[in-house]
Amino acid sequence: MKEGEEALRVACLGAGYFAQFHYEAWRKMQRVRLVGACDQDREKAKATGLTAFVDFECMLKMARPDLVDIITPPATHLAALKLAIEKGVKTVICQKPFCESLEQAREATALAEAAGVTVVIHENFRFQPWYRTIRQALDNRLVGDMLQLTFRLRTGDGQGPEAYLDRQPYFQTMPKLLVHETGVHWIDTFRYLLGEPEAVYADLRRLNPVIKGEDAGYFILDYKNGVRAMFDGNRLLDHAAENCRTTLGEALVEGTLGTLSLFGDGSVKLRHFGEQTEKVLLAAQKWDGFGGDCVKNLINHVVEGVLDGKPLENEARDYLRVIEIERAIYESDRLGQKIREFASA
Repeated sequence: MKEGEEALRVACLGAGYFAQFHYEAWRKMQRVRLVGACDQDREKAKATGLTAFVDFECMLKMARPDLVDIITPPATHLAALKLAIEKGVKTVICQKPFCESLEQAREATALAEAAGVTVVIHENFRFQPWYRTIRQALDNRLVGDMLQLTFRLRTGDGQGPEAYLDRQPYFQTMPKLLVHETGVHWIDTFRYLLGEPEAVYADLRRLNPVIKGEDAGYFILDYKNGVRAMFDGNRLLDHAAENCRTTLGEALVEGTLGTLSLFGDGSVKLRHFGEQTEKVLLAAQKWDGFGGDCVKNLINHVVEGVLDGKPLENEARDYLRVIEIERAIYESDRLGQKIREFASA
């Protein structure tokens, strides 16, 4: 911190499984002071090592945070955001999926905008180092004219009656799983890499009978320039990786001059058209934190936005588009046809 600069006061709501990555990341921030952790389970809140609260309103009053990080399920988002706004919090990070529905997300966004509160959705996959590398390669036209982007999700954690119980048991009862909980990452990532699609087509299915939602399927995004982006997801299958949760799968980015390949170890390689050898653009390494430390990367991005005035990605208004595309994907699967019209944000 610079001399005389006050630390950004940060409080976190939620101390469940994924919250550990948030707390770890916040502790790496130089210009931040963690002032509280809140969870309905006091022991979980205490385990963070911070001042523990079980009542969110009490934490807001006592800790007086400048920024609140909401790391709880969608059913809590709207009420938590309303309370944070009421108590004068000026910046909120909210985990995805954002709220329980598009209508709730629109209401939350409108309330925040009316109060002058900045809300950033914690959609962190675009902050993974391999997608930043791919974006730079596309900007530099290393593959020429883009034609096809394919991601194959192969988490290998969805087989049998014990699927997901060791880490995120609520996955078994989610009515929408593959796209709403997981595939949504690539809706946003495809937007980050390719821009806004003009149509979607989806074919989803449930393979494991013990779960409620879908766990396999495809969705394809169409773009005006003829580019197609395909998400091919199957949570029952795996891919060649020491840890299937590093990248959650593999990707190909194909153009007229070459192909970019994302491997399960987080490496990105470029093969020029007509050649057999590959050039390493991003080498595999021991990544800190979750997904190439993407949680820290996103949090650092927000801190720089708040303290340094840098432009922010994934603000709530922009993120509504992700939810609209997700809704269109489920509608496409229901109707068995391509959807060309998305609701206006």
